[in-house]
Amino acid sequence: MANENQIKNSSITRQEDDFAQWYTDVCKKAELMDYSSVKGFIIYRPYGYAIWEQIQEYLNKRFKETGHENVYMPTVIPTSLLQKEKDHIEGFAPECLVANVGGGEPIEDPLIIRPTSETLFTEHYAKIISSYRDLPKLYNQWCSVVRWEKTTRPFLRGAEFLWQEGHTMHETEQEARTEALKMLEIYDDLGRDLLAIPFTKGRKTEKEKFAGAVETYSIEALMPDGKGLQSGTTHYFGTGFAKAFGVTFQGRDGKLANPHQTSWGVSTRLLGAIIMVHGDDNGLVLPPHVAPIQVVVIPVAANKPGVIPAARELTDMIKASGVRVKLDESDKSAGWKFSEYEMKGVPIRVEIGPRDIEAGNVTLVKRNTGEKITVKKEEMVATINKLIDEIHDEMYKKALAYLLNHVTEVHNMDELNAALEKGGYAKMMWCEDEECENKIKELTNATARCIPFNQIPFDDVCPVCGKKAKKVVLFAKAY
Repeated sequence: MANENQIKNSSITRQEDDFAQWYTDVCKKAELMDYSSVKGFIIYRPYGYAIWEQIQEYLNKRFKETGHENVYMPTVIPTSLLQKEKDHIEGFAPECLVANVGGGEPIEDPLIIRPTSETLFTEHYAKIISSYRDLPKLYNQWCSVVRWEKTTRPFLRGAEFLWQEGHTMHETEQEARTEALKMLEIYDDLGRDLLAIPFTKGRKTEKEKFAGAVETYSIEALMPDGKGLQSGTTHYFGTGFAKAFGVTFQGRDGKLANPHQTSWGVSTRLLGAIIMVHGDDNGLVLPPHVAPIQVVVIPVAANKPGVIPAARELTDMIKASGVRVKLDESDKSAGWKFSEYEMKGVPIRVEIGPRDIEAGNVTLVKRNTGEKITVKKEEMVATINKLIDEIHDEMYKKALAYLLNHVTEVHNMDELNAALEKGGYAKMMWCEDEECENKIKELTNATARCIPFNQIPFDDVCPVCGKKAKKVVLFAKAY
């Protein structure tokens, strides 16, 4: 919610009045995106794309530190190729966009606009892997994929979205499983260190796992309306794809074997998570490390002598310290600019006017709390650098407190219904029977978000069927 000291931005719907409309208002008013002429295909405006670039920069660094290389695969997949892995094609067939005509002529083997690239990578690996010496293969690509969704929302669920997808091949099962869990930890670090979002980590149920995977692991975020958001996944495929595509290698013992495979990815859905987890009634509230503009400098009474030169000097000082800064010298009023950059979620606002110049002061304003801080000009840069970390920590702790306060341990169906109605995670013991999972979805429209890694049993029986409980699982309504 908006800070008590801030005036509500009248162009944005209040969260408490209509959370879904608030979200759409922020996406549009903060100039993150626009709609195209085809449903589900959005235009990423510069400010929205710049947030994605910060995520790319963080992950690229982490991926390359762990030995991964970026590649790029084709946009289209022949239908015959996708059909080689039965479970995979069954999982994606309803979402596929298919091209049947090229150059005015029918295409004999229709081309599927990639919904994901496991088949493309595996086909390629079959050509370049022949020995254990060729392993591991650690590839990643940044691209877009198309999934023909019926219900779409900007960033959260689109017919086309941007993402990265890692695809790796390994000599042993243990090595591949270690890879899948290592990449999950990198995603968790991304949430904590860049996005100020605490993720819940765990394994997906058999029902919820990725089509064709042996095991799927996920990071889950909890939104302010109590719904869960799957924010990234990693998968251990075993040798299923390798066998289907004839990928073999000569092992250290001289025998032929199939490599063990993983894939992993996060998408622009993370932008939706940032908007919802941190935003308030005045718009975006961006964590400083992911914000395209970390500091905005606004001259007050800009027509007065010396104000613009002083603002430019401050901007140069901030830029020289490595902080992403923007100076707004436009002829719009200072009040309009305050509202505009507040809506865009810029973490720190610097105000400089005639009185500040005379006193040798600078006024700093924190977007997340609205707090105003007056410092001497020579202290400004050091204070800004301190505030960047302070604001990030405050935002992360706020989101973590919300998460911890919205995990409810349930022991029976009445408690499960009440917890899901309230919003947040219902933490329950489960027998691992898919029938119970289906019944919960039928009765509550909630799904199993994940089986947390940290398993501390608290009941002996499953509240749905009364059979012996085997796992702690988190259920929630979800995007």
